[in-house]
Amino acid sequence: RQHFSLGQLNATIRELLEKLNSRPFRKLPGCRLDHFKQLDQPVLQPLPAEPYVYAEWKKARVHIDYHVAIDGHYYSVPYTLIKKEVEVRITHNTIECFHRGNRVASHRRSDQKGRHSTIAAHMPESHRQAGEWTPERLTAWAAKTGPATEKLIRTALGARKHPQQAYRSCLGILRLGQSYGEARLERACQRALMLGSCRYKSIESIL
Repeated sequence: RQHFSLGQLNATIRELLEKLNSRPFRKLPGCRLDHFKQLDQPVLQPLPAEPYVYAEWKKARVHIDYHVAIDGHYYSVPYTLIKKEVEVRITHNTIECFHRGNRVASHRRSDQKGRHSTIAAHMPESHRQAGEWTPERLTAWAAKTGPATEKLIRTALGARKHPQQAYRSCLGILRLGQSYGEARLERACQRALMLGSCRYKSIESIL
């Protein structure tokens, strides 16, 4: 027979399979179908309610902005878990975070690198968390380096819906002063402001 689709082929296979299973054994009584009904069918269990979903697991530490980084995207967890380690279950569509065996967060997976998925319930009522880091404290630290650094940090904080989403980047920028010196960091921030880019990677590239 010629078949022009997978559906046609499967229909023919089903027909032949029924014939094969009903064909009497040569040396034993009955057929394959009889043995299935007597031995296998009585002990079969129902299929799972949902299809199996392949998942990968990894461990991640919660940053001071109460987010974990997975493939360049940031997902929130309850702020009480700041600096603690969580287990992350990664599937094609979801990101789930577990702490001590309990699921603490679930997000739809995103492929937008550098962006945040934040659940409001994960945020503290007061933003004075993680060693009292606040936008005011970050800008005060930046001001010690220079006016351009302070302006850049203010701009980075203001560009986010929630300032906490910029904490990771701002701290990274300010710590560059420890590696390159505050004078160089100030000049790099001046150039970054002229270019209109306040991202950590931009500052690091300039330096």
